[in-house]
Amino acid sequence: MRDASVGHQCPECVSEGRRSVRPARTAFGGGAAGRQGYVTKTLIALNVLVMVLSIASARGGDAAFGGSGFGGLMGGSTPLTDWGAVLGQAILPDGSVGGVAQGQWYRLVTAMFLHYGLVHLLLNMWALWVLGRSLEAVLGRVRFLALYLIAGLGGNVAVYLFSPVNQPSVGASTAIFGLFAALFVIMRRLGRDTSAIVPILVINLIFTFTVPGISIAGHLGGLVTGAVMALVLAYAPRTRRTAFQAAGGAILLVALLGLILVRTAMLTG
Repeated sequence: MRDASVGHQCPECVSEGRRSVRPARTAFGGGAAGRQGYVTKTLIALNVLVMVLSIASARGGDAAFGGSGFGGLMGGSTPLTDWGAVLGQAILPDGSVGGVAQGQWYRLVTAMFLHYGLVHLLLNMWALWVLGRSLEAVLGRVRFLALYLIAGLGGNVAVYLFSPVNQPSVGASTAIFGLFAALFVIMRRLGRDTSAIVPILVINLIFTFTVPGISIAGHLGGLVTGAVMALVLAYAPRTRRTAFQAAGGAILLVALLGLILVRTAMLTG
């Protein structure tokens, strides 16, 4: 028997009562479990693991520090970044022609988990830690993960569309910029002050346009895609909210797919 406010209850009665209680939901339909930040922590762990594998694949050199990007603080490329970076179409180190246009679509996803060195990784993971926990708490785990992945994909699709075809690009910053935009949208939807977000976003945009080696297309693509996905999540009608959010995310993915097909046709036609 279990102690209750009045007398005692059997374990079966307690279990049945718990099943009849509606679980707590966030303002946007997510589960309260998002407050624990499990998705954010998992994404950070995954990025760190991939960084370790990337350095290990390099067998020395400047894979961790001392590369050419960000004033010389970024690490260099590795066999793993060469394999997974967003690349339109180019001759690979083994002499073959590769890239997204050659059917290597996986690059549009793998690139958001790869980084050029530890400084690159630490900058992005710090931003993910700060932004991710707040957004995951208010959106819930599934919606936050969808936002992160779609924003990252949108940024990489923008790289494919607008960057030189032989210029590789990696980094979680495509998704991070999507989180910046999403936080602004979510805060506005909740009627909260956004004055602290705008200066940080402006500073990051200044870095994007002034620091050599940073993908402008990737950052802006992630920013726009994250904003659109956040609008879908934040302004879905309360009735059939989950269905509306899922449909909006699916339409956005289809639109990105269409852009990929158009760009591929341009490069291979």
